[in-house]
Amino acid sequence: MSTMPEDVTVLIDQDACTGDGLCVQYAPDVFEFDIDGLAYVKDSSGELKTAEGASVPVPDHLRLDIVDAARDCPGECIYVRNARNGEDVAGPNAED
Repeated sequence: MSTMPEDVTVLIDQDACTGDGLCVQYAPDVFEFDIDGLAYVKDSSGELKTAEGASVPVPDHLRLDIVDAARDCPGECIYVRNARNGEDVAGPNAED
């Protein structure tokens, strides 16, 4: 991966989520399970974002944890994107 953009967002594709929970272990401030057993992103206030394609900004201090979660996710369902141009910086479509 080249240099990380200053502002990134993250989202989870629930259709691909396997519910393994690695993301929740990496960054419980950003990822959480819902009652359906799938992981979702949550905002800085802790509100779970359950709408399809919902993304949240990644706090600076959690960027590496979020990137690691995207790389290690067995479901390959975590997308970390440049907030300015929408390009994938980690996850299934990112060029490492």
